[in-house]
Amino acid sequence: MKLERFERLRKAQKAYHRRCKWVMKNGIYVIHSYDEKKPDDLSWWDDAGFILGDRRVMVWWQHPRFVYADALDEQARKEAGHSPVNGRLFDDGIPNHKPVGRSRKKIINYTVPPGTDEARQYYDRLGTIKQRLQKEGMDVAVKPRWQRECLSWATGVELVAPLEVRNETELENVTDLANRLLRGQTTLENEFPGYAYGREQWLQEQDKR
Repeated sequence: MKLERFERLRKAQKAYHRRCKWVMKNGIYVIHSYDEKKPDDLSWWDDAGFILGDRRVMVWWQHPRFVYADALDEQARKEAGHSPVNGRLFDDGIPNHKPVGRSRKKIINYTVPPGTDEARQYYDRLGTIKQRLQKEGMDVAVKPRWQRECLSWATGVELVAPLEVRNETELENVTDLANRLLRGQTTLENEFPGYAYGREQWLQEQDKR
């Protein structure tokens, strides 16, 4: 049954590739502009696509520092305690998104009009905790990882790897790594032996953030 499903997805991927054309640059489907990027900027996440055989591959890449920063935010919310706005519907609230994973964004909180003293106190407390964690870091180790997913229109690759992407040339490093991982030509341990992003790396980069 699993093989039948895989075969259906494979055919769907080929059909989608025939119908919908990508505009490629040097063999890569480039989504974002790098005009405002500086050569020494820190990188956080990016998306890119390429063709493997006659099917599409979509790569959703994150730098380990992005995953680490997300862990800091999660810890801040945990320490801040129950939010007084949880479980309510805020028609006037503005959702704040964070790019992450395959969907590339998720709602992490809402900006709401001035409300109760309880709400203001909560967000003041949350902000104070976030500032402390941003300054001190915490003991979390983010290691390179990747996951393959078979979709109806492409092969999806979620990739966490310590690369820097500030231009299209550096973006090629992301797609090249994903390509070799899919082909079984390398592993993340071979590429980044013993690598882990943690408090030490976070604090070393404070001035650049």
